[in-house]
Amino acid sequence: IQPSVQEALMEGRPVVALESTIITHGMGYPQNLSMAREVEEIVTTNGAVPATVGILRGRIHVGLTDEELEFLASNKNVVKVSRRDLPFVLSQGLSGGTTVSGTMIAAHKAGIPVFVTGGIGGVHRGGENTLDVSADLTELGRTPVAVVSAGVNDYLLVLPPLLQETQGVCVAAFGESREFPAFFSRQSGFQAPYHVRDEEETAELIASALGLGLSSGVLIAVPCPQERAASGQVIEEAIQQALGEARSKGITGKELTPFMLQKISELTDGKSLDSNLALIHNNARVGSRIAVALSKLQKARRKGNLPHREDTTPPQPVVIGGINVDFIAKALNPVILVLGQTNAGRVRRTFGGVGRNLADCLSRLGQTPLFLSAVGKDEHSESVLHYCHHMDMSAVLQLEGKSTATYCAVITGAGELSVGLGDMDIHRQITEQYVSQFKENLCQAPLICIDGNVPLPTIQYVCQLAREWQLAVCYEPTDENKASKPFLSDSWKALTYISPNLQELRAINRTLGNPLPAGIEHS
Repeated sequence: IQPSVQEALMEGRPVVALESTIITHGMGYPQNLSMAREVEEIVTTNGAVPATVGILRGRIHVGLTDEELEFLASNKNVVKVSRRDLPFVLSQGLSGGTTVSGTMIAAHKAGIPVFVTGGIGGVHRGGENTLDVSADLTELGRTPVAVVSAGVNDYLLVLPPLLQETQGVCVAAFGESREFPAFFSRQSGFQAPYHVRDEEETAELIASALGLGLSSGVLIAVPCPQERAASGQVIEEAIQQALGEARSKGITGKELTPFMLQKISELTDGKSLDSNLALIHNNARVGSRIAVALSKLQKARRKGNLPHREDTTPPQPVVIGGINVDFIAKALNPVILVLGQTNAGRVRRTFGGVGRNLADCLSRLGQTPLFLSAVGKDEHSESVLHYCHHMDMSAVLQLEGKSTATYCAVITGAGELSVGLGDMDIHRQITEQYVSQFKENLCQAPLICIDGNVPLPTIQYVCQLAREWQLAVCYEPTDENKASKPFLSDSWKALTYISPNLQELRAINRTLGNPLPAGIEHS
């Protein structure tokens, strides 16, 4: 991620993702480079940070320098990269322009919710026979990014219900009309299912989709400016002629779009290209303003547009994690006798659990966090609650028929752990449903601490809130087997701080698929 983009994301400023296939395959050099620079300038002028996505020598780049833009624009050996192409292109160290599908994936992984393009792919004409359907449609159904486009490329067919019903995508027309635009033309003959009038209304829609945690995207269809829209009849005649030529030459799949754009431009004496540039510029303006409105909305919510607390006490930190009653048995002799023999030693009981330890420390520092955990209704829980009288334990679950978590460690006289036994099933009760009851506390918390005992769905829920509300989250991995939970998905990108030991860090590294640094493998 380019430093300027990363800095904007960290500070919660608006960022707009841009595709690069339009640079590499949409028009010729140097016009493609001029267009890319103009679009980035429009994004900047309208208050957002541009993040053009591209593949350079086998690495995904989110945000390109001017030299990198020129490389993609002038290089004839770059490939068109969709979801299906990413693994091969990266493994071979190739360079390419990302399609709508490829750009959505990169934007989502980088944490960019708004992406501007010209038009999305659809069902190719004759698709009922060829089954030639763009990957853009399925990507919208499984990647939660808002795509701002001028509808579907005019030489393709798509019914908004295909996205709405089959892929579960929220589709909305932007502006004064519900008419679903068709790239060069303002009319497609279809009505969009929904309609948003301005940037603020669109931002509310996107924020609602993100807040629900849906895995599908949102499509915002922006019509080409009236004065620059091409004549529907002229475009249709050019499309039919170009399609006939494509069929006779056997051009299909991802090669069809570059061919059609070039041919239609030739057949309309450049009128289609003028419309193309106009709609791209317009989409960049509208998309940037949507991103700015979304950023303002999210910041306003973070600053307290949640229901106000009845008192004026400052927000508490929140700690989510385990409570354990620990039994530490230390042998007096250096060697422990096995086969059922009794070893002389000392046994003591302590109160632990990583979450409890963190909450205890914060309480002793005067912060008094809200502590979310679970214990049974048994003699152990009574002891724990008595010991933790100085902490806010009011939200801790006490469950009938469940056992408070216990841990027993047997240690040799030399201080080495011989064996450890744990009964920690109750930690599974720290569910998303339980934690979500305290959403207001979480969204206002100056710090959230969470430990590796917490179930994966709960960790993912907290990380989703953190990403949406720009919250500070500290993750304590707890042990080698639990350390990787947030790293099984993109959840870890919402973490501010983690505190792994070397074994836990190795486990995290393995989960991310990264090689170990030299000298670490056997240390």
